[in-house]
Amino acid sequence: MRLFIAFAFVASIGLSGCANVPAQEPRSATYTNPVIDADFPDPTVIKAVDGNYYAYATQTERDGRWVNIQVARSSDLVHWQYLGDALPAKPAWADKTQDFWAPDVVRDGNRYLMYYSAKPNDSDERHGICLAVATGKSPAGPFVDMGNPLLCGESFINIDPMALDDPASGKHLLYWGSGFEPLKVQELGPDRMSFATGSIAKPLVWPAPQRASFPVLIEGSWVTQHDGWFYIFYSGDNCCGPKANYAVMVARSRSPYGPFETLEQATGQPHSIVLQKSAKWFAPGHNSVVTDASGQDWIAYHAVDVEHPREKPTDEVNTRRIMLIDRIKWRNGWPYIAGPSEYPQPAPHNNH
Repeated sequence: MRLFIAFAFVASIGLSGCANVPAQEPRSATYTNPVIDADFPDPTVIKAVDGNYYAYATQTERDGRWVNIQVARSSDLVHWQYLGDALPAKPAWADKTQDFWAPDVVRDGNRYLMYYSAKPNDSDERHGICLAVATGKSPAGPFVDMGNPLLCGESFINIDPMALDDPASGKHLLYWGSGFEPLKVQELGPDRMSFATGSIAKPLVWPAPQRASFPVLIEGSWVTQHDGWFYIFYSGDNCCGPKANYAVMVARSRSPYGPFETLEQATGQPHSIVLQKSAKWFAPGHNSVVTDASGQDWIAYHAVDVEHPREKPTDEVNTRRIMLIDRIKWRNGWPYIAGPSEYPQPAPHNNH
């Protein structure tokens, strides 16, 4: 028997039904992927001050209704309760579209901020996607958009935001990027909801210079610190659909501002991939990194089950992206991931 539970559905989609979520299963010494066996793309997992983990994901359609930004909660990273929609009200500037994805959530004092991507009302995607910011009083939400986009631009260049505080200076940083352009970083202002006056976006990691090479597109920045290094995990090429070719890559720097050296550049390997497809799991990527109670690092990411690649028969192939986790081990200054795992693995440590 697999040691995960499917989403515990609330009475209605939305956070108002959270009280109806049943208790989680007892924790176990092992787990088996997936930990969320439902469409849950681009997962960001954080540990909140209440001791629980919260996972946020790109929009999905459930029971005939759209969930703008998905949220789930867990005490152990293995058993998850589905809480519904963390962004139940669309912002006025994007209330006629249904493209909300790649959320990242950080705590700021007594509030939480959600950075996400959205398609504005006047866009057909080829003409602009925006970075956005919403605030909430709880990691479960509801989050409310600040009323205007943070940054818009051509195509899908401005997507996949990830926020990080520079431990040395305390400055607030935002990473993002895609659209066949490099991943970028820029300083946020003290309010974390605008860019710092006079700051500019700095390119960090580039896709392959030739369109026929891998990766022609990179996205899904996630920056974490380990042993004095800053590691930027990122994904490419195509996330999903018939041309899906996703994998997780990595680069590192002594500074959160770069310059970053890719695994390929540092070691001479033919690529910078640390997590790629297997016989069971296809197109793994768009990850976050979270640390358990014993200090072990875990990568949370989505992948397609090759035996269940779509939610409905009418859906495009490789669009049902479910959440997996795997342990990150560090070898010779670089992350090593023995995954995507298919069989029982030692479970994360927790204090519950």
